[in-house]
Amino acid sequence: MKGIILAAGRGSRMKGMTEAQPKCLVAVRGKSLLEWQLDAMRDAGVEEIAVVTGYKRELLCDYGLKEFHNPRWAETNMVSSLVCASEWLLEEACIVSYSDIFYSCQAIQSLQETNAPAAITFDPNWLKLWEDRFGDPLLDAETFRLNPDNTLAEIGRKPKGVEEIQGQYMGLLLFTPQVWLEVEHFLEDLLPADRDTLQMTGMLDDLITRRNLSITAIPYNGLWGEVDSQEDLALYL
Repeated sequence: MKGIILAAGRGSRMKGMTEAQPKCLVAVRGKSLLEWQLDAMRDAGVEEIAVVTGYKRELLCDYGLKEFHNPRWAETNMVSSLVCASEWLLEEACIVSYSDIFYSCQAIQSLQETNAPAAITFDPNWLKLWEDRFGDPLLDAETFRLNPDNTLAEIGRKPKGVEEIQGQYMGLLLFTPQVWLEVEHFLEDLLPADRDTLQMTGMLDDLITRRNLSITAIPYNGLWGEVDSQEDLALYL
C-alpha cells in the first residue's frame, strides 16, 4: 500500500506564513505538517510515499518523495491534484492525505486494516474542536451521515443543524484501483470547468448517490487537527 500527500495548494488563509513556503511546511508542535504526515505513514509501514506538488514545489524536493506535479494548482482543487497521481492509484491501494492535517499512525493503520475498496476516517467527537475553531460550528461544517453498516450516506452538503453531522471528515482516504477507475469514469462525464472546481467531499457525495459506490467510514478518536488559519495553530499549542 502506497501513500499520496496532496500538497499543491498555497493555503492563502495562512496569510504571511505561506508567502515563502507551501502550507504543508507550516510547523505544529515543533515539526511541519508534512513531517507529521510522513512520520504517521512510515510508522504504519507505508514506505512508498508521493507528494502532489504545485505552489513552491522546489521546497519539497529534499524529502525523498515521488513527485506528481499539478501545473494548474492555482486554478484547480484537490480532486484535480489527486488525478495527477492516477499512475499510482491504478496500480495498487493508496492512502491519500490532505497536507494541512496532522494525525497519528493509528489513523493510517485503521485504513490499512479495512477490507473496504474505498474508505475514509472521521472524528465522531468533532463538535468541541469545531466550536473552538469557529465559534458557531455550522459556519464551516458539512453534512456527514452514515448508513447502519457504517458506510457513507451523505457528505459535503450544507447542514441545517448539528443533527445532520455524525462526524467530521478528516482528509484521509483509501482508494483501491477498482474504485479509482470508477472515479475516473465519473470525472470523464463532467465538463472541464466542473472538474476544476470539484471539491473532494462533493465528489464523494456524488459517487455514493449517483454511482452507488460504497465508502466505509472509520471512526478515529486519536490525535488530529486541521490547520486552515493562523488562529488554528494557537489551538494546537
